[in-house]
Amino acid sequence: MIQSQKHLFSSSQLTSYNHHHANSHRSTKPLPPIVWALQLAFWGAFTMDFSWLLDFSKGMVKPAAATAVVLMAVLLSYFQKLGLEGEMVYSILRAFIQLSVIGFVLQFIFSQENIGWIILAYLFMVSVAGYTAGQRAKHVPRGKYVAGASILAGTAVTMFLLVALNVFPFTPRYIIPVAGMMVGNAMTVTGVTMKRLRDDIRTQMNLVETALALGATPRQATLQQVKRALVISLSPVLDNAKTVGLISLPGAMTGLIMGGASPLEAIQLQIVVMNMLIGASTVSSIMSTYLCWPAFFTNAFQLETKVFSAE
Repeated sequence: MIQSQKHLFSSSQLTSYNHHHANSHRSTKPLPPIVWALQLAFWGAFTMDFSWLLDFSKGMVKPAAATAVVLMAVLLSYFQKLGLEGEMVYSILRAFIQLSVIGFVLQFIFSQENIGWIILAYLFMVSVAGYTAGQRAKHVPRGKYVAGASILAGTAVTMFLLVALNVFPFTPRYIIPVAGMMVGNAMTVTGVTMKRLRDDIRTQMNLVETALALGATPRQATLQQVKRALVISLSPVLDNAKTVGLISLPGAMTGLIMGGASPLEAIQLQIVVMNMLIGASTVSSIMSTYLCWPAFFTNAFQLETKVFSAE
């Protein structure tokens, strides 16, 4: 056990520890192994290298200075009596903690070069996105599972195509950021699609029930509502693609340029990003409409009225 504890520390730390305690232990009986191991652990903790923490603290000076604009927003909210001061402070503190934690997590994952960590991080993002999108469409039965499955399908298919076409290598440094962009976009589109589809069917229940009575299938009876929900949810993604670079520079492109990359290289990456966002969002939103139908209709092809009774 003592030998295994020694391997946790460098030879310099062990030498320093032994030299520090040699004189005090010469004239006394040897310490029990467990006490010696605990003392060694505490000594190692005090002598380990904390330079990474110092570098991180230095790097946070500019982000901390940027909170001045948040302070300005808090003051404006106070003088305008908006009552948003507490939420603003909470939001920025939460963002700081979340981003700091995820930064250390990504640093660890990038250093591992392990496929298992890529899949685990991807599934975690999909789970959070499914829960969030399901909250938006809270009146859709099992909405969180429907949203999660839809987002998983859309992003997984898109990611597979990008890797198969050798657009991105299957490494954590590429896949995790790309997956994050796709999952975030698919989350928004899927949530809007599910909510809009349910609300449209509720508004036009008489038309849908008439079509069902005339022998239409659920797909045929709700075809117009599905089209409307998909058009509304996908329109912002398409509008963003139409105006990209004309109104504002997207985040991926801006990050590359600020990092010192050539604007031409940044443009090439941004084109890939826009393509994958459209693909993932379209697949996810269409998939969500198919997965919603079983909850909207009974086995007898009638509307499930309890789903549409809530406001």
